[in-house]
Amino acid sequence: MRSILVPIAILLLGSTAACAAPASTKGVAPGVHAVDDVRLLSADDMEGRGIATPGGAKARAYIRERFIQIGLKPQGPTFDRPFTFARKDGTQVQGVNLVARIEGTSSSDKVLVVCAHYDHLGVKNGKTYNGADDNASGVAGLLAVAEAFKAAPPRHTVLIVAFDGEESGLRGAKAFVADPPVPLARIGLAVNFDMISKNAKGELYVSGAGPQPYLRPVLDGVAKTALVTLKLGHDTDADGQQNNWTMQSDQGPFAAAGVPWVYFGVEDHPEYHQPTDDFDTMPQDFFKRAVATVVSATRALDDDLDGIGKGAGR
Repeated sequence: MRSILVPIAILLLGSTAACAAPASTKGVAPGVHAVDDVRLLSADDMEGRGIATPGGAKARAYIRERFIQIGLKPQGPTFDRPFTFARKDGTQVQGVNLVARIEGTSSSDKVLVVCAHYDHLGVKNGKTYNGADDNASGVAGLLAVAEAFKAAPPRHTVLIVAFDGEESGLRGAKAFVADPPVPLARIGLAVNFDMISKNAKGELYVSGAGPQPYLRPVLDGVAKTALVTLKLGHDTDADGQQNNWTMQSDQGPFAAAGVPWVYFGVEDHPEYHQPTDDFDTMPQDFFKRAVATVVSATRALDDDLDGIGKGAGR
C-alpha cells in the first residue's frame, strides 16, 4: 500500500518454491491456512518478494501452488500473465501477475475481480523487508476468498488475481487494466486487499462508498455484522489528499478506467515499509477476524454485483 518506487535488480529466476505450502485444502474451512500463508510468504527466504528477484519468483511459485491446491483453474493457458515496464533510466523490468478463474452459477455476464499484490520491497542496504502486513496478509485474504468460493460457488464469475509490481508504481494492476483477460465493461467490481492484519484499535477500513454511493448499502450491511470494527472512509479528499487511498493501491488503475472498486486495508502503523514488518509483529486474532470479514464482504458484494452495476450505470 502507498506504493513507492524502489531500485531493484533483475535477477535470474531461482526457487525451490512451494514445497512448504499446506498439503491440502479440501474439506477445510476457508481461511484456515491464512496465518500460515502470511508466515511463509513473509519468511526471510522469500527475501522481501522484490519484483524480478528470486524471492519474488519463490513467492509466486508458492501462490501458484496454493491456487492448484484450492482447485483453481487458470484464466487462459496458465496462471501467469507476464508484463514489462521501463524504469526512469530505461531499464526494462518484467513482472508476472497470476490470474485464476472461478465460474459463477448465474447467467449474468458480470465478472468480479478480487486482487492483492504479492510483491514487496525486497532487500535494501542489507536489510530484508519481509512485508508481513504489506502485503502477505492481503494475499492470505485473497486465498481465503478463493477457498470460500470453491467451497460454495459465487453467483458471478470471479477472477482471483495476485498482482506483481505494486510497490514499483501499481505496475501489475496497470498492466492488467491495459490488457484485461475479459473486457473491462464486463468487470462489475474490483475488490482489493492491501494490509489487512495490523491495527492497534482493531479497525479495518473499507474504501469506495464515498465516490461510489451505490456501494454504501451493501458495505453498511457488512459493517454491522463484521468481526472487526469495519469503518467506511479514506476515499475522498475531505481529510487531505494523503488520506484518500483511491489511487494508492491496486484499485487505482481500475478507478482510473471507470471500473467500480472497493478496497480493504488498515491505516499506516510503525512497521509500514520498515524491515520490522515481520510475521511475529502481526496480531493473529485481529488478522483472523479481518480475513473472515473480507470473505463475508466479498460474498455480499458478489451477491449484489448486478445491483452495483446498475448503480454505476454499467
